[in-house]
Amino acid sequence: MRHRTAIVIGGGIGGLTAAVALERRGWAVTVLERAAALEPVGAGIGLAPNAQRALDAIGAGDAVRAGAARQAAGEIRLPGGRRLARTDNAAAVRRFGGPVLVVHRAELVGLLAARLPAGAVRTAAAAELVDMGETGAGGRPARVRLADGEELSADLVVAADGIHSAVRRTLFPGHPGPRYAGFTTWRLVVPAPDRPFVAHETWGRGGLWGSLPLHDGRVYAYATAAVPPAGRAADGERAELLRRFGHWHHPVPALLAAVGPVAVLRNDVYTAAAPPPAFHRGRVALLGDAVHPMTPNLGQGGCQAIEDAVVLAHEAAPDADPAAALAAYTRQRLPRTMEVVRRAERIGRFTTWRSRPACALRTAVLATHARLTPDLALRTLDGIADWRPPAATYASGTRGTRTAAQREEHR
Repeated sequence: MRHRTAIVIGGGIGGLTAAVALERRGWAVTVLERAAALEPVGAGIGLAPNAQRALDAIGAGDAVRAGAARQAAGEIRLPGGRRLARTDNAAAVRRFGGPVLVVHRAELVGLLAARLPAGAVRTAAAAELVDMGETGAGGRPARVRLADGEELSADLVVAADGIHSAVRRTLFPGHPGPRYAGFTTWRLVVPAPDRPFVAHETWGRGGLWGSLPLHDGRVYAYATAAVPPAGRAADGERAELLRRFGHWHHPVPALLAAVGPVAVLRNDVYTAAAPPPAFHRGRVALLGDAVHPMTPNLGQGGCQAIEDAVVLAHEAAPDADPAAALAAYTRQRLPRTMEVVRRAERIGRFTTWRSRPACALRTAVLATHARLTPDLALRTLDGIADWRPPAATYASGTRGTRTAAQREEHR
């Protein structure tokens, strides 16, 4: 019996997770990445326990944990340094069964790519969907066309082609695309300052700053501000960050002093304007930002893409009916991810308040809740970080053993 074939469009975290999961499920997988190399942006990514469990399902969880940083504690602060709320990873373990980890995106991409067969990833391979295929008995496969005119067909195409997904527009041309969320984000990775600090997110007027230590002595920092879209600073993004955040508490000035003038990434933030009709059509499945872009305020964009990947692979057994498998994927993923989109957007609006009275009210609310309801920050992840993947029948070689997450959960 021949292997069923799958094409994954996009070599980011979601696309590579899907490729690994499908390959372990028995599919012959090809990943098509438009960039010349798998060189993800220089930024970190938070992996909540839900994403770690999904990575466990494909046998990658322990390797990710080995190269991740665990934050002993985290704080919400004001620009002058006042602490409004505090939590720690012990509380996350109690609440969700595991800690929140921070890894560098490049390391996670490299780890996932290394789990694919040689030649499975094709770079400099921009792909266009030309036929979504049919799922009925004897239905035709899906087809994609590369920039050089080469055409490839597959039993399944997974579109992980990002926020402005061309595949999504092809499948659902009448559906509104993502809309600007009202703020932009800056990201950077720099050496840690000499003076220690606690991982934190600091909320000011119209924006925030976050600093998260990585496992290798560097720090992943991010910032947001409520500004018009498509903006760029004439004198560079480092200068823009210095104007906005250079007077905030330690370690913000030290981190900005350590960053090079061109080492700051700036991206406008988009969110889903409306739920899509489905996460699939024909023999094509949409995944991650291609179908549910969300603001970063819950740290769940990448986590939900990883979830998508393992659920899709679970449903898409090589001998499964394609129509039933893809319908099950949509049925499980659409309501869950749209709820995460809505919750993240609500917090995003909360962080971008600008007026002094509104920010004073926000400070009072946060301080009061922190006193009355410990682990306030973790409560925003209730029903999200405690998710568990379906039975990991495709995680061969792990039966009879516990992952590190399972061992920690049972301590």
